[in-house]
Amino acid sequence: MGDSIGPRLYSCYKCRNHVALHDDIISKDFQSKSGRAYLFTHVRNVFEGPEADQELITGLYTVSDVHCTDCREVLGWKYDKAFEESQKYKEGKAVLEKFKIVKENW
Repeated sequence: MGDSIGPRLYSCYKCRNHVALHDDIISKDFQSKSGRAYLFTHVRNVFEGPEADQELITGLYTVSDVHCTDCREVLGWKYDKAFEESQKYKEGKAVLEKFKIVKENW
């Protein structure tokens, strides 16, 4: 019927700051401590906390928390370094927890 109003977006659940595009999702099969999470090629309007080495389900990583720039809520994490060769594809990518993002323009 007509043109869509723009790209499908994800926003911070607290303040509605736009943090990711639906087209940037690589995988919806990620798990966080609190449930489902999505892996994105890149996210926007966020800043990263300090890096820390963390043992996750698939191995050891250097990760940093991803915070909303507007309300400072932690929305997920970024993979800064993967130590397992098979997990290197995650480097530089971010995971956002599903319950902390809301759909816009759907």
